[in-house]
Amino acid sequence: MKHHSQQLAIVIPVYKAEGMVKLLVNRIVDSVSKVTSSFEIILVEDGSPDNSWNEIIEMCSIDSRVKGIKLSRNFGQHNAITAGLSNSNGEWIVVMDCDLQDQPEEIPKLYSKALEGYDIVYAQRIKRIDSSLKRFSSSFFHLIFGYLTNTKSDNTVANFGIYHSKAINAILEMGDTVRSLYMLSKWIGFRTAYIPVEHAERTIGFTSYNFTRLLKLSFDIILSFSTKPLRLILTFGAAIICMSVFVGVYYLTLYLFGDILVSGYTSIILSIWFLSGSIIVTMGVIGLYIEKIFEKVKDRPTFIIQESLNLSTAP
Repeated sequence: MKHHSQQLAIVIPVYKAEGMVKLLVNRIVDSVSKVTSSFEIILVEDGSPDNSWNEIIEMCSIDSRVKGIKLSRNFGQHNAITAGLSNSNGEWIVVMDCDLQDQPEEIPKLYSKALEGYDIVYAQRIKRIDSSLKRFSSSFFHLIFGYLTNTKSDNTVANFGIYHSKAINAILEMGDTVRSLYMLSKWIGFRTAYIPVEHAERTIGFTSYNFTRLLKLSFDIILSFSTKPLRLILTFGAAIICMSVFVGVYYLTLYLFGDILVSGYTSIILSIWFLSGSIIVTMGVIGLYIEKIFEKVKDRPTFIIQESLNLSTAP
């Protein structure tokens, strides 16, 4: 268990945000200072191709409460969050995005709700200010994820929220290579609450999540948290076997009564294509799970810190 030298820690993954870092930090300081003077801001630069790290260096030199972590390359948003959580010293940890769609002014509201006796408080974006693609893909993912995991998944909730350190410690102890904070925090349990927050429009830059990245992330999370696709394949295979028995009995009956004079070329070709496609799909899904096993067996770190600023222990 870590020693809590701060009341609040705010962990933020930073990618392509050079024009937002100063404004982000200033707004966080203004908002959090209203509830406590004991806080730290941890900015994790996730291999950003712009000058985000230089902006972080400048903010760290101005205010020692700002901590900087530079990863050796782009490890992905959720792994960057894990890097920040691993180096946080707060009793309460806020996680938010860097694009200011998660508004720092909502942090006191989250903190106040947490003090009512909750370990995790999620921010619900009742009216999401996102592109149509992102809203649709999020709704579709949560629908599929809820079905495959037999859980209720909320598409208004993302990373933004406040977590007690004991919940964060439980998440950090989990060895999952796919580090989705929301999904992991749902799995561990603890006393949880939800509060509505205002979701702002992104004023600078564009989201780095295109359709391909969103699709890959969705597959990774589903495969990491659910084995139901394997059971669905088994059900599908059993259905094919039952169907083939009925079809076999039907054609055997026709043959015994002399109604089949010439074997059907079309039915044979369709059967071959259908069964071959089914086998390939089945092997493909199994292969995806084997890929996850392979990644886990290698046991490589989910992030590597290249440089840090203002941390109590630098790498």
